[in-house]
Amino acid sequence: MHVRPRPYRTASALFSAGLLLAAGCSAGGGSRPEPVDVVLQAAADPGTAPFTASTAGGPAAVPDATRSAPVRSPSPGGGTREVRRAGSTPGLYAGTRAVPSCDVEAQIRMLAVDPAREEAFARTLSVGRDRLAGFLRGLTPVLLRADTLVTGHGFLAGSVLTYQAVLQAGTAVMVDSRGVPRVRCVCGNPLGPPDGAADAGAGAGEGWEGFDPARTVVVEPAARPVAELVIADEAHHSWIARPAGDPGAGDRVPEVPPPYDPGTDITGPLPDLPPPPTRTPRPPTASARPEEPSPSSPGRPPGDCPPSRTPAPETPTPPGEPAVAGDPPARAPVETRCPEESGEPTGAPSGEPSGVPPEPPATDEPPTAVLLRRDRGAVTVPAYRW
Repeated sequence: MHVRPRPYRTASALFSAGLLLAAGCSAGGGSRPEPVDVVLQAAADPGTAPFTASTAGGPAAVPDATRSAPVRSPSPGGGTREVRRAGSTPGLYAGTRAVPSCDVEAQIRMLAVDPAREEAFARTLSVGRDRLAGFLRGLTPVLLRADTLVTGHGFLAGSVLTYQAVLQAGTAVMVDSRGVPRVRCVCGNPLGPPDGAADAGAGAGEGWEGFDPARTVVVEPAARPVAELVIADEAHHSWIARPAGDPGAGDRVPEVPPPYDPGTDITGPLPDLPPPPTRTPRPPTASARPEEPSPSSPGRPPGDCPPSRTPAPETPTPPGEPAVAGDPPARAPVETRCPEESGEPTGAPSGEPSGVPPEPPATDEPPTAVLLRRDRGAVTVPAYRW
């Protein structure tokens, strides 16, 4: 009697034939085959176990293989110490303004025509099949800017095959709200964070110029969901703020650009992002300009008014002598817009009430009762003669 082989037996047979090595897959649920730990996958290579046809939005923009940072040494334990970056790191991803790197709607349509494939895809991402389309529309299409270590999931002979892979810089992916790659667009394969035991230095397969295991990036989820990703437009040497879940139609210039250049090597040292500025009100200083007094205030007189003069202290005229020369004759007051003076000199102490004439000195002669007036602006100040 003919017995149909089980999926895991099929996967084992394919692995023995060397096909899984080319696909970058290993049998799920079993021990990881040796000596293959990680498969190197070039940006445009879909592999042999794709979930769907390519949805990448154009040729991969592979960065220049020449790098300026020095090569790091392996970690003391013998493995390679990868670079860890939060998914919200500015410049971790790249793209072209208003150009989507993946066709999300095409991915949804190709999965929908094969219910078994769609169910396997949704189960791999821990998403209900009825919510898969909404989940995919919430992802953001971008390009990797560095070789990135991930866990990949292929689809072969009706089974999901899990493998560790290094994706070449320039690979088109869709990332979630924490900045973690979730779909590889050239083959439609679901992605996840790498296995903790994966080592990029043990990669197998055809590599590419400039590959350095010590510069392989491991993307860690951002501390909180990000509203937008700040990505690098390497073709125009500029920054792009791409809203989460937007394929590129909402791209704009970021309000606060990162404190480093768009061409900065994302695997090298990065400056710390400055804290947001705080605005604290400062107390007024002595040099601050005072407010201008209103025309009705008793402060500085208006500009068309003559400055006030402090009257000289009155000296009584001795009896029998004429009035002091220079005392102007009395004049009728003239209407003016200048403020009235109080009659008391400003800033000089005075023991007499304002507007009260000084007491005449004691004398035996009767006063002549001659009154002279002197104009002090709008105030008539009496002067006595004895």
